[in-house]
Amino acid sequence: MQVTETLSQGLKREFQVILPAAELEERLTSELSTLKDRVRLNGFRPGKVPVAHLRKVYGKSVMADVVQNAVNEANRKIVDDNGLKLALEPKVEFPESKDEVEKALEAKADLAFKVAVEVLPSFELADLSDVSVKRQVAEVSDEEVAAPLQRMATQNTPFASKGDAPAAEGDRVFVDFVGRIDGQEFEGGKGENIQVEIGSGSFIPGFEEQLVGAKAGEQRSVTASFPHNYGAAHLAGKEAAFEVTVKEVHAPGEVKIDDALAKGFGMESLDKLKEAVRGAIKRDYDAQARRKLKKELLDALDARYGFDLPQSLVEQEFAAVWSQVEADLKNNDKSFADEGTTEEEARADYRRIAERRVRLGLVLAQVGEKADIKVSDDEVNQALVERVRQYPGQERQVWDFYRKNPQALAEIRAPLFEEKVVDHVLSQVKVVDEPVSKERLFSDDEAEGGKPEAGSAAEKESTRTA
Repeated sequence: MQVTETLSQGLKREFQVILPAAELEERLTSELSTLKDRVRLNGFRPGKVPVAHLRKVYGKSVMADVVQNAVNEANRKIVDDNGLKLALEPKVEFPESKDEVEKALEAKADLAFKVAVEVLPSFELADLSDVSVKRQVAEVSDEEVAAPLQRMATQNTPFASKGDAPAAEGDRVFVDFVGRIDGQEFEGGKGENIQVEIGSGSFIPGFEEQLVGAKAGEQRSVTASFPHNYGAAHLAGKEAAFEVTVKEVHAPGEVKIDDALAKGFGMESLDKLKEAVRGAIKRDYDAQARRKLKKELLDALDARYGFDLPQSLVEQEFAAVWSQVEADLKNNDKSFADEGTTEEEARADYRRIAERRVRLGLVLAQVGEKADIKVSDDEVNQALVERVRQYPGQERQVWDFYRKNPQALAEIRAPLFEEKVVDHVLSQVKVVDEPVSKERLFSDDEAEGGKPEAGSAAEKESTRTA
């Protein structure tokens, strides 16, 4: 096998590979000889099938394997002999002439093909000792603890029967109903002993309001229209008439925030429940602070590095980003004009985002490699367990999917690696705590002039290249 470099331009390399016809013949004969001991053909004893006959029967399929093995071998040789770190898998190009390819597959001519690769850029890690980033810190106020406690108490308000008293706003009415459109019953339009909380907005507009004043045992005719954006297309925007039988009317009791409420949530006292609520809010604040700190750090890294990027990676990342942009516009029934831009301007903006992501991914990968940062199997398994818990009832299927798909499992490992690398970089810079309000902590990053996050590309690159 002869391998000759034909192009070295920037991060692009191209190689010409020639596999002589004699070597093709030799490899084919060797494969067929090995096959002779495994195949069973009528009229021949095991191991006694002539190679010439095997070539007639299996020659094309075996030669296809020979060529694929040769391509794989050439790719490995190119990488190993030249010490290359590839951005993506090599691109192999065979001759356009079918006759030339056919002759090579019959071992009557040399097999020649091109291998194009794009390599990762080489760059030195920057000194970050003079970098300073702010970590926003917000304290949890008593008012912020009181609000969820009030919601919890309201959601657990006791209800009791009102007997024959009429239903009012906030009451729960238990009903049977049958709905019709143009006189015909429709799927999903019938219910028995359904709980309707008047004023909750849980039913289609106008339904709950028409139950105000209803008493237990009363029958009412209710007319209401389905919203135009209703999930079931065959009902969207249509008016329906419901025959409703009121079975019971319940009124809410007193809303109490006390030890009894806490015990209903498995806490021994109201103080313990408050402590748990405060802790949960603080964890949300800390997570948001971490996101903004990480973003500021990535901004600082992005400003420190400027090197050529593998365009194949940029194109791959841009395609993923742009696909999400188009999906979001479609799902929200919006256009680029609605967003105050044009498709051309949006493409340019998102290409810059893709370039940033790739650049930061390569930087994080090299930082992690130099620092010998690893993600253990136990850490991956723990993260996988958390992912599996998000699919109740499908735990086994989800677990098996990830364990059997290395690429999917790599998507679990990637953010773990990135967070470790970020922690390592944070240890090299100055982190200054900045007390802020809740509103400032959760303010829109873009409104503050920040750049988009490194995101998934950084995670993918850090894992792929580590």
